[in-house]
Amino acid sequence: MDGLPAVEFHNLVKQFGTVLASDHVNLSLAKGEIHALLGENGAGKSTVMCMLSGVYRPTSGEIRMNGTAVKIHSPKDAAKLGIGMVFQNFRLVQTLTAAENVVLGDSSPFWRTRRWMERKTKEIEALALRVGLPFAAGRPVAKLSVGEQQRVEIVKCLYRGNSVLILDEPTSVLTPAEADQLFTTLRKLKSEGKTIILTTHKLKEVMAVADRISVMRKGQMLATLDRAQTSEREIARLMVGQDRSPPKTRVPREPGEPLLIMDKVTVVSDRGRHALDEVSLTLNTGEIVGIAGVAGNGQKELAEVLAGLHVWKSGTITFREFRWKGPSVRGSIKQGIAHVPEDRMISGLAGGLGSVDNLLVKSYHSDERANLGFLRTALNRLWSQGLVEQFDVRTAHLDAPVKQMSGGNQQKLLFAREIHQRPHLLIAVHPSQGLDVGATDAVHNLLLGLRAEGRSVLLISEDLDELLLLADRIVVLFAGRVMGEMTHERADREQLGMMMAGVT
Repeated sequence: MDGLPAVEFHNLVKQFGTVLASDHVNLSLAKGEIHALLGENGAGKSTVMCMLSGVYRPTSGEIRMNGTAVKIHSPKDAAKLGIGMVFQNFRLVQTLTAAENVVLGDSSPFWRTRRWMERKTKEIEALALRVGLPFAAGRPVAKLSVGEQQRVEIVKCLYRGNSVLILDEPTSVLTPAEADQLFTTLRKLKSEGKTIILTTHKLKEVMAVADRISVMRKGQMLATLDRAQTSEREIARLMVGQDRSPPKTRVPREPGEPLLIMDKVTVVSDRGRHALDEVSLTLNTGEIVGIAGVAGNGQKELAEVLAGLHVWKSGTITFREFRWKGPSVRGSIKQGIAHVPEDRMISGLAGGLGSVDNLLVKSYHSDERANLGFLRTALNRLWSQGLVEQFDVRTAHLDAPVKQMSGGNQQKLLFAREIHQRPHLLIAVHPSQGLDVGATDAVHNLLLGLRAEGRSVLLISEDLDELLLLADRIVVLFAGRVMGEMTHERADREQLGMMMAGVT
């Protein structure tokens, strides 16, 4: 890490209207280092990375590369300077092959001719194998696993000669084995002189792989620390501005009677394949059952069937000794099932509406919230204010659009709506994904609180740490089938990871 810095930020400012998202940020990134950028939701780290990758233009300030000031006004400018970003939501064309995605934008006059593509496909597969991220370059992206698609994105950056790689939450879609392989690759790229920037909320991963760690809060750069001279506790304290409150302790307890029984349930996905293939599952009262698996192995369909959003092809579902005949959202709600969906801003909340309207979505028709078909406006505002305070939702005012809230506050508002009716079962899908450490602890405490009250939780998560911390039992799904089950006491990370990869 000698010589001039690979990248420098000097008083970098980005303003959106009256909001100062990046407040005179200074940062130096060395050649041949892995640098982690951390911060609470809304701290400004994504804004800074978007300015470096050309998605946003700085309001003021300067970016330097190898000591020279540069202008980055678009992703194309960033690519010319050797900067590549792998977003959490991949930028791939599903109908094209992996190799075709990698060479998109190539200026060769022979682009996509058969012989040229055959040569490029072999070249790309050799590059992927060399860096330890192999995939079938000739296959359509739609037929690759999520982990393989991420590999395509990284190899695309390397194929284009990028010397600076930005990875946004890179392990959120990976099995433990895939995450370990990714870290091995990052260390290899670092040894070749690449500069790698990670944005993540997983402190254990940061401590395992990063050379230096920078922490942002409220748009400002607070500190840059050497990994060897800091600790998870110090980093968390810098992120939230105080010592992290200890989460509730998971107290061992005997589960109650069966609440939900699924017997050989088969669900056909939108693409016509078996998303769930004869899945049998029992959930007892007063327990948290975790569903582990890499994205796309049936978790989404499992949650939607139980929430009344998806029909099943065969098998039986019994809830509170009542056998279901068909999907019904209203029926699921009446039975006492609450649902925190995977994407809170697509299927959970209406971003353009305020807190009151979002809280009323599932109860507006009740006698408490309406009289003769007319909403009890004053009473509902008072009720909403009480929930906002109870769940510590921070918003400018009750009518402020929820899309203006941070991710953590959006999630707390969603939990407030789903929990306040005291459901028998809460389906929580990736409840802490993308949240900072403080918001994650708050969500975990809510789930443990429900369990302590004798209520049940179906926790669907790709984060094994979360499942190992909270779940009484962990069930692994792969290709729509149950690969196995482990109790909290006997859960083993390596075995769970193998099952998530399809190995029994």
